[in-house]
Amino acid sequence: METLHASRSLIHSRLAALRAALQQQRFDAYVVPSSDPHLSEYLPERWKGREWLSGFTGSVGTLIVTADFAGLWADSRYWSQAEAELAGTGIVLMKIPAGNSLQHIDWLAQTLQPGQVAGVDGAVLGLAGARLLEQALQARGATLRTDLDLFEQVWTDRPALPAQAVYEHLPPYATMSRADKLAQLRLAMQAAGADWHLLSTLDDIGYLFNLRGADVNYNPIFVAHALVGLQQATIFVADGKVPAGVIAALAADGVHLAQYADAAAALAALPADAVMLLDPRRVTLGLRRAVPATLRVVEAINPTTFAKSRKSTAEAAHVRAAMEQDGAALCEFFGWLDQALGNEVVTELTIDTQITAARARRPGFVCPSFGTIAGFNANGAMPHYHATPSAHAVIEGDGLLLIDSGGQYLGGTTDITRMVPVGQPSAAQRRDVTLVLRGVIALSSTQFPRGTRSPMLDAIARAPIWSAGIDYGHGTGHGVGYFMNVHEGPQVIAASAMPEPHTAMEPGMITSIEPGIYRPGKWGVRVENLVLNVPATITEFGEYLRFEVLTLCPIDSRCLDLALLRPDELAWLNAYHATVRERLLPHVSGVAKAWLEQRTVALSPVAG
Repeated sequence: METLHASRSLIHSRLAALRAALQQQRFDAYVVPSSDPHLSEYLPERWKGREWLSGFTGSVGTLIVTADFAGLWADSRYWSQAEAELAGTGIVLMKIPAGNSLQHIDWLAQTLQPGQVAGVDGAVLGLAGARLLEQALQARGATLRTDLDLFEQVWTDRPALPAQAVYEHLPPYATMSRADKLAQLRLAMQAAGADWHLLSTLDDIGYLFNLRGADVNYNPIFVAHALVGLQQATIFVADGKVPAGVIAALAADGVHLAQYADAAAALAALPADAVMLLDPRRVTLGLRRAVPATLRVVEAINPTTFAKSRKSTAEAAHVRAAMEQDGAALCEFFGWLDQALGNEVVTELTIDTQITAARARRPGFVCPSFGTIAGFNANGAMPHYHATPSAHAVIEGDGLLLIDSGGQYLGGTTDITRMVPVGQPSAAQRRDVTLVLRGVIALSSTQFPRGTRSPMLDAIARAPIWSAGIDYGHGTGHGVGYFMNVHEGPQVIAASAMPEPHTAMEPGMITSIEPGIYRPGKWGVRVENLVLNVPATITEFGEYLRFEVLTLCPIDSRCLDLALLRPDELAWLNAYHATVRERLLPHVSGVAKAWLEQRTVALSPVAG
């Protein structure tokens, strides 16, 4: 209790310091987005200002502070977490309804009076969002200032830029050379009529230059900007991060280094008649304003965003191999868990330790791809729950344990969610797991025209869940990188996403399928596999794609009510388990092998 009280007091003092800075700068409100100069999902410590100021540790949320109000806007994935972490801070949780991620802009425009000023650090504000914010405030007669980072004044022990070394992603896992990727990008630039291209998103930079790093938790990327011309390219990165051998290899491909802080100056120095290609959704307002007004700017999605989303045949082969290693690690973990439950103390923290250790013993493993989510019963009802040393559950009694985890391997990125029975799950719990599995099967079995806009597929997974009068508040699937970010675009299977042209499903894309059911205070269910878009058939109506299930791990039938599965759904599950058993048996032995064989036994229909 004393620790909690000290934490709340710290938040109060930080808010007071920010409010003093607001008064000094004559700001009437200050907006703190959850972002960095690269619009990353997972932030380096230096840019975790929203977390530092509010105590809310979720990955998404916007904080607005005025002289007499502080509010945090978050969607339903984070409501339970935010309510707990914001309690006693004086910060109000502003619940965002589904599909209204810009609600904070509406609130700010309605709250500020004509002539008042809102501030935000333009260096971390996405250009697309900045335009909407500016328009809303201008319509109100208010002003937006973006030239001040108030954290420089109030965060006295703010972390420095990350200093981890950059390294090359090498063959055989890097299946296309840096020179070939640059040539491919330059063709796309020329097709757009551009002779320069600005890149700020870290996964695009890592992909393009076949480089990786460790500046951001879970994602093997490094902090940098890049400016690519038709004849040369520059990476803006902190001094000392790139080893001499890598510098030489880059130079051989016409790629040179400059100081991280010099990116804006380099943009300002471009020739007046240059044409710049940039992605307004993947660059900040601050960098956009550094581009001279004389330049013609072509706004379009980064060509590398498309390129890296469409895994080559060689990359897909490496991903399949990584999935076998990941599946073998999971068999080892689940075999241990079955023996441990009821015989030793197992907590949600133990799950993370054991599952990471099992992966670390597999070849090619680098690190987890995100923080393991292990939620027992009520904790599983929070989609982004994370156990901490001060707040976690012991796994005992009866119920459901949700485990969402993943790994970064040199040959691919994994992400999987499985449900584990603890004691005797109730009939209602088994019903929920079965409904969610039916959603997974429905979408996994779908054949669809090539070019289908990915958000349109969302309803297929929801239909079996909707039929029971139930829904869930998050998207059904996200793109997944290749030894890269576990969340990547442009495809996303989500009802709240706009079905824009760039979301079209193309061969080679890897996407998660992860419907869920969440009952706050009781339990949560999610089942997740990764799937690969592969050719299905060509008819007089066009080219069709289907999903190849990549994830290899049994779905525990002890959590299911088999009577709720149709014969075709049961056949799908048996066929999936047969594939899992065949692919994983060569990689396991002992307890892991026994667990795999037991959990992949063919299931018989339940008499009605």
